Amino acid sequence: MSTEHHAIRLESLTKSYGKVAALDGVDLEVRTGELVTLVGPSGSGKSTILRLIAGLERPDGGGILVNGQDVGSLPPHRRAVAMVFQDYALYPHLTVRGNLLFGLRVRRVRRGEAEQRAQQAAERLGITDLLDRYPDQMSGGQRQRVALARALLREPRVYLFDEPMASLDAPLRFATRADLLALHRELGTATIYVTHDQAEAMTLGDRVAVLQAGQVRQVGSPQEVYDWPADTFVAGFLGSPPMNLVPGGGVLGGTAGVTLGVRPEDLALDPEGSLEATVEAVEALGSEAIVLTRCADGTRLVVRTGPRPDVRPRDRVRLRPDPSRIHRFDAVSGRRR
Repeated sequence: MSTEHHAIRLESLTKSYGKVAALDGVDLEVRTGELVTLVGPSGSGKSTILRLIAGLERPDGGGILVNGQDVGSLPPHRRAVAMVFQDYALYPHLTVRGNLLFGLRVRRVRRGEAEQRAQQAAERLGITDLLDRYPDQMSGGQRQRVALARALLREPRVYLFDEPMASLDAPLRFATRADLLALHRELGTATIYVTHDQAEAMTLGDRVAVLQAGQVRQVGSPQEVYDWPADTFVAGFLGSPPMNLVPGGGVLGGTAGVTLGVRPEDLALDPEGSLEATVEAVEALGSEAIVLTRCADGTRLVVRTGPRPDVRPRDRVRLRPDPSRIHRFDAVSGRRR
């Protein structure tokens, strides 16, 4: 397959730590100008992929191509890759200015040019007023901006982000996501962003790659992966609450050999609905509510409704699934039918 326009290409990438397989034949392509988010449970191999691309570790097998060049044997500083870590990895004994200049001096950039480039990066990230501060004198959001500015100075072809917003509170994380997206579009480089936050993966990514146990289960646009999950793992992992999955179909009307699924928002509380259930709990979330119900056969179904539903625990209700939004999966393999 041609590597044209693919800034990053991973081919059958494998990596083990002792008897534990961290990556098991990962294939992934990221186009120039594209932001791909990697999401999956802890231990699924997300951060391992970044470390292999950056050259911080060596793969056991497979290929890593950056702009068509196999970089598997190149040291990190020759890979045209910049990585931003969760802990920002700033030098605590250096000011912001010192942190920005350090990498330029290592690469032997002339002093005047280095200072000019550091000033420009600080202006772009809005941290010029922090240049004389030390990392312990700044907030988490400010330190993250410094880390971004430092990565910017490398002028890489590829950016790698390893959960850089994990330690930020929710309002700051929301604002910083918008800033990062704007910066990505301005730079037009290929970016891989690792996160455990589903909302972050869905809102940031041009495409989302869902990983489990070192394998890529599905890659697609956020809406595609959500609307048409490739298997029961993706269906049950993406979404909060996740998709209702009923082995054998049960109350959803399936047959042996299948698992049927329906998203909570595709179930409605409706007096004319075909399913009878009892309300177990109601979680009011302000703009919406989550209603937990149990059918007579013991099947639990979660319903997403608008705010302030007129139901309480122990109420008998009827549910109406949207027949066009019922998903069919193979009961053995879990793959979509």
